Amino acid sequence: MNKFLFKHIDNTSLIVFRMMFGVLIFLESIGAIFTGWLKRTLIEPDFTFNFIGFDWLQPLPGQWMYVYYIIMGLCGIGVMIGYKYRISMLGFAALWTGTYLMQKSSYNNHYYFLMLLSAIMVFLPAHKYASIDAKQNPSIKSISMPNWCRWIFIIQLFILYTYASIAKMYPDWLDLSVPKLLMESKKHYVLVGELLQYKFVHYGIAYGGILFDGLIIPLLLWKRTRKIAFFASIFFHLFNSFIFQVGIFPYLSLAFAVFFFEPERIQKLFLKRKAIFKGKKIDVPNYALLFKTIFVLYFIVQIALPLRHHFIKDDVLWTEEGHRLSWRMMLRSKRANTSFRVVDKATNAVIPIKLKDYLSLKQIRSVSSKPDVMWQFAQRLKRLYAEKGIDIEVYVRAFVSVNGKPTKQLIDPEIDLANVKWNHFKHHDWILPSNQDENN
Repeated sequence: MNKFLFKHIDNTSLIVFRMMFGVLIFLESIGAIFTGWLKRTLIEPDFTFNFIGFDWLQPLPGQWMYVYYIIMGLCGIGVMIGYKYRISMLGFAALWTGTYLMQKSSYNNHYYFLMLLSAIMVFLPAHKYASIDAKQNPSIKSISMPNWCRWIFIIQLFILYTYASIAKMYPDWLDLSVPKLLMESKKHYVLVGELLQYKFVHYGIAYGGILFDGLIIPLLLWKRTRKIAFFASIFFHLFNSFIFQVGIFPYLSLAFAVFFFEPERIQKLFLKRKAIFKGKKIDVPNYALLFKTIFVLYFIVQIALPLRHHFIKDDVLWTEEGHRLSWRMMLRSKRANTSFRVVDKATNAVIPIKLKDYLSLKQIRSVSSKPDVMWQFAQRLKRLYAEKGIDIEVYVRAFVSVNGKPTKQLIDPEIDLANVKWNHFKHHDWILPSNQDENN
């Protein structure tokens, strides 16, 4: 294992990726400001639905979130040019992790991936060539890196794509129900909107998605299929960028190609003056055992997390328990009609609640169909009324349709959500079963 992990290889791919990554995280940070995403998601709402357990993590008040994102953008520039790389990368990783954990209304698996990737990049020697750090301190300059610096990306990508492929292998995806619903929402697109409604397009999305996700990493690793796989990646990711508008992530996915092609090819394209490392050095550090332990444990967690919903009662598409952190991307479409009933414990008086008085439109969509967000909103209502000296109960009537199927009641309307506990690792019995015999 030491020979595999600590054998030195050329570092051109990592250096080029660092530059690309820096540009992309800069664009992600600044783009959030200029597209209005930051304002809609973190500034305008009175509060955000954070990950449960991080209640203390809320957006900065007033306009300070703009400063927060500008600092993230500056960190991106620092990464790109290799200036105080460790500090710049650590700064972005910490700030992006904060953004990820402080809100779920705009949850996206790609945001989770960027959080993991940013943390990984902190520890990589990506600043040892073509950087201001190497220019100011020539002693750190190097044209090689340990082999693990390449394989940590490949293994992470393989896990991501493999789980994404497996997750699509369920009836509503295979019978085209989900692709059809996804494309119906794009019908208004100029030029391609009508084209996206054809059944052959839905077949391409459904089965092409399974094949692409399942095969892309092995095909990129095999030299004979590498070019074909790369061009397929270009089509796949540009299609996603145009149709689903998922920010930098299609381009980030394409940037990973530098770890699959020969260093000589990458060097000729991006770093013509750089020498190619052709040595056979194996440099086992003193902390090798600790590193190997962390390396193995990290990937055990990455393999285990997407499996946890199999050990939780009922269907994850219905309960959402085990959905996040599992590479389950664009797998379901939900329609919901949800209302909250607040009861004053002392007088039994019903207090009317209008969701729009408390939540943004995006938050209303989340609180209408996701049990964990419903629970969090009930907890917030409890705190707000406690500040007024009123002890309340909160009951929810939620009628939800998954993937166009008949509407069913999601939450037990007799359970007071303000006074039940949340458990991260087990099913909550107040979520009604998905296999109800009749519509409610």
